[in-house]
Amino acid sequence: PEATAAVRTVLGEGGAPEALARPAVGTLGEQAAELLRADPWQLLAVPGVRPEQADGFARALLGAGCGPDDRRRTAALVGWVLERAALQGHTALDAEAVRAALAERAVSDPDAAVRDAVEEGVALVFQEREEEDGEAGLAEPEAAEGEAEAAQEAGQSQQPVQVLLGLDRYALAEESLADGLARLVNACEKGADWAEAAGSAPSPSAAELIRTAASAGLVVHSGGEAARAEPAALIAAARGLGLRALGATHSEDGRRRLAGATGNPDSAVTLAGLLSGAQGPGRDADGALALDLLVVLDAPQLDVESAAVLVEALADGARLVLSGDPGVLGSAGAGRVFADVLAARACPQVVSRTPDPGPIGELVSGIGIGELSQVEAPGKEVVIVPVRDAGEAVHRTVQLVADSVPRAFSIPAEDTQVITVGHGGAAGTRVLNEALKQRLNPGPGRFGGFDPGDRVIHVPAPGRAVPGVVRSADAEGLHLDCGGVPVVVPQERVESAVRHGWALSAHQAAGMRWPAVVVVLPGDAAQGLSRPWVYTAFGRGERHLSVVHGVDQALAHAVAQIPAPERTTRLRPLLEALPTPDAAS
Repeated sequence: PEATAAVRTVLGEGGAPEALARPAVGTLGEQAAELLRADPWQLLAVPGVRPEQADGFARALLGAGCGPDDRRRTAALVGWVLERAALQGHTALDAEAVRAALAERAVSDPDAAVRDAVEEGVALVFQEREEEDGEAGLAEPEAAEGEAEAAQEAGQSQQPVQVLLGLDRYALAEESLADGLARLVNACEKGADWAEAAGSAPSPSAAELIRTAASAGLVVHSGGEAARAEPAALIAAARGLGLRALGATHSEDGRRRLAGATGNPDSAVTLAGLLSGAQGPGRDADGALALDLLVVLDAPQLDVESAAVLVEALADGARLVLSGDPGVLGSAGAGRVFADVLAARACPQVVSRTPDPGPIGELVSGIGIGELSQVEAPGKEVVIVPVRDAGEAVHRTVQLVADSVPRAFSIPAEDTQVITVGHGGAAGTRVLNEALKQRLNPGPGRFGGFDPGDRVIHVPAPGRAVPGVVRSADAEGLHLDCGGVPVVVPQERVESAVRHGWALSAHQAAGMRWPAVVVVLPGDAAQGLSRPWVYTAFGRGERHLSVVHGVDQALAHAVAQIPAPERTTRLRPLLEALPTPDAAS
């Protein structure tokens, strides 16, 4: 409290909102007030603060003593640019992109600003090339660029050297993850006899996965929703052999589905529950997870920091299988772990041959290869609802959830999920949730905007979205039921951590499925569409999919022409630089 009060005083002197006091202490620590007085641009480290806001705060505190090229300002801007890039999935950024961003913020010498930021430890600099010792090179930007220029002057045909800048937290996570994956590859007992288990597998793809896991410490398994039965069969087979085997999923919904597929509720956990110790077998005497085999489903949702923590917690000799659908949206956090491991070919890969069934499965499979085709849906498993504008989109969505889907498919409203492109706009999650609440659970919102019975989404940490239902509220906080698990959100966290959840974004819905899904595509959604977005959203429905369609040809264009945005990461070259098991032996 004393630290927060001191920060509140400094913020008031600088004309900044006092509401930033608590997050500033959370970000900068108990010495936040002193730090902000000495360097007002440290405010940029607080989530949500923009450069122009930090500039105004600095001018109010420092007066004429500050300018656009103040080294404190330029260093903070470099950190802010890299943090913004991390929110888009990048673990590093091309140095030229950082310089361009600095120039847009009135920095007169971006080169000097980057050098200063590196010298002060705000950013690390990497030159992605092979050194003679086989490790990724590390050089100052000017040195790396000098080498490239010299090579060009000498007439060499090699490409210019790429220089990357990154925050140390992501650099350390990627390097730790690469080393940890190599440890698993090399420490595993090879050639275990799982032939009998493979022979009794429920499908050829499941048998292939079991045989592959028997002879490798790290395996990548890819496939659609139906292919989730294969890692379930692997877990069941390994447990049948007396091994401590477990599956970890992205969501509580995924955990329930995996437990059902294995036939054992103790065989499945959420990844967050496993890492926190709330679920799973706990740790052994050495602090490692007490596991012989861990299968991570929904692996594309793994960000690099979570993956590094997870791999570090696995003991030597443990097996790790990363399983997921390469076509879905990537992690909310920085990195592209699943895609980088696939691309690096650092381990055996098993590609499922099990197709997703039914009209929805056929539709989603076509989207995965860039084709949006009409499918035969005799039971109206897929329905297209054309709309002219956002207002009509909202009206038809409410009608579908409250009336049409329950009447036609006997699927109650609480088992139908609405998915739309963004939170804002005339038919974003905010507007849709307000309309759905008015129809399905009207009330005054007496508990911080919520009423008992409201469907909500709880965000306990960035990148995690947990569906729930409001049960009650008291002095302790807002009481939720999240898939049978009671959760209490403290009053001060409700505004930032709880939203209504009748309508979600596709990123929030990744890793979960519902009996029926209504995907809303109003006209202003066209620019937010991509093939992975459509693939993810359309694939969330088990029995029924309605598409409220107002984007004309933009949907087909997105499926055919707009792939996932590229993410700049270092994990793939780090993995490629590691010695293979054969070379190591």
